[in-house]
Amino acid sequence: MPRPRAMAEHGAMRAALIALPLLLLPAVADAQPAPTRQQQSRQAELDSLLEALKTAPDDATALVMESRIRTLWIESASPAAVLLLRRGARNLAAHTNDEALEDFDAAIILSPDSAEAWHQRAQAYAALGDAPAAARDLQEALRLEPRHFGALITLSILQEQRGDAAGALRSMQAALALNPRLRGGAERVRELRRKAEGDAT
Repeated sequence: MPRPRAMAEHGAMRAALIALPLLLLPAVADAQPAPTRQQQSRQAELDSLLEALKTAPDDATALVMESRIRTLWIESASPAAVLLLRRGARNLAAHTNDEALEDFDAAIILSPDSAEAWHQRAQAYAALGDAPAAARDLQEALRLEPRHFGALITLSILQEQRGDAAGALRSMQAALALNPRLRGGAERVRELRRKAEGDAT
């Protein structure tokens, strides 16, 4: 039979272990830096633009808004990650996809909360023919920023390539709901609807 003192020590140790996570919570919370004024301003601008984009009066205005939104998504990452994202985009455009993937890997390590970093790495994976990895990265991008119409477009393309016209249509419709004046968006929805209806018959 365990001795009373040993039992008491065991009970005290168990209580301490149970309490330990509670004691650590404030420290963990303190370790998360509060958003800077610049980050708050950038987020407010992004929210305003995404809302205004839904009712943009013409294509030219929508294009300016879209360009600014894409810039804000990139600039939400750390300065070092922004440089990597831009270099990765150049590598992707030059079809040096392995180098682009390395750039985006490094950007995600530096800024794991950047939806655009995950989106761009998904594009690199897609260019390398790794559709499952691309789909996983797009899922993470959309978890971080559900309004990321660029990620929805990329997802729609992947779904179409694997023969899921209905899924591609849903993703494209979601992108178009966020950005109704998306260039070529309405035409793509019509084409995907034809494919989806053809698959259903």
